[in-house]
Amino acid sequence: MAQMHETVYLGGEFVPRENAALSVASSAVLYGLSVYTVLPVSYVDGSWLAFRLEDHFQRLNNSAKIIGIDTFPDDWSLASFKAIITELLKKNDTKKDVFVRATLHVSDELAGARTKGLNTVLSVFLYDAVPILNPKGARLKTSHWRRVSDQMIPARAKVNGAYVNSALAKQDALDSGYDDCVFLDADGHVCELHAANIFLVRKGKLITPGNTTDILEGINRDTILTIAKNLQLEVEERTVDLTELYVADEVFACGTSANIAPIIEIDGRVIGVGKPGSITERLQKEHRLVRTKRSKHNWLTKF
Repeated sequence: MAQMHETVYLGGEFVPRENAALSVASSAVLYGLSVYTVLPVSYVDGSWLAFRLEDHFQRLNNSAKIIGIDTFPDDWSLASFKAIITELLKKNDTKKDVFVRATLHVSDELAGARTKGLNTVLSVFLYDAVPILNPKGARLKTSHWRRVSDQMIPARAKVNGAYVNSALAKQDALDSGYDDCVFLDADGHVCELHAANIFLVRKGKLITPGNTTDILEGINRDTILTIAKNLQLEVEERTVDLTELYVADEVFACGTSANIAPIIEIDGRVIGVGKPGSITERLQKEHRLVRTKRSKHNWLTKF
């Protein structure tokens, strides 16, 4: 398991992690009424480099807006968000790559099942950047739990309570001896893993489920699409059937915590030749570079 760092930001204060707590009667605890984002920070040549900081801040704002938490724009700016992360990095004095998890919690007690006009607190903490999937190859199982529909809990919002769905599917995969799951939507189309987007390669074409297939519009998904187009790879976003994964030349997952992880087996079927493919490896290399080296995309914020 990844190690959480000692100093945490919560509700305007930097406190030891054991003192960072919310009321058991808060809406965040009672209803899972929190939204969050996780961004990677790399430690390179004595500096911290945050990847797509502004996009992660905007996703936190968008997630709050989607589910009706209406205080975020008035309470937070990109500058204040960046200042908290800067101070947190300094106080923890970390000299290695970390993930930053920022969560907006509805803190009102016994407020009932509603989202608007309620008080919130922001928490931010660091933990070691340990990938959730093997970068050399992972094995997946199709989950019998279906992905929560966007008409039930919005897939575009990173809502803490929605991750019960992910936990059920991931645990089912682990219990069956696999590393992770493949979620299908209500119509049986491929969505994503429990916490990562999915891509496949067929005949040199890079394919991924479209935004209307109950997926998170992942920041790293967008990064891969951008890199692929820069490499002049043919890219297609569309509905994907499960059997297409079985016969794909390559499959990989991507996300902040997954990086780019090759998928070498799904439901007992070997994918391609059972090892990372050439396109996956090429994208892995480019993805590492854009997280740790400035490029024309201006995706890095230096601390």
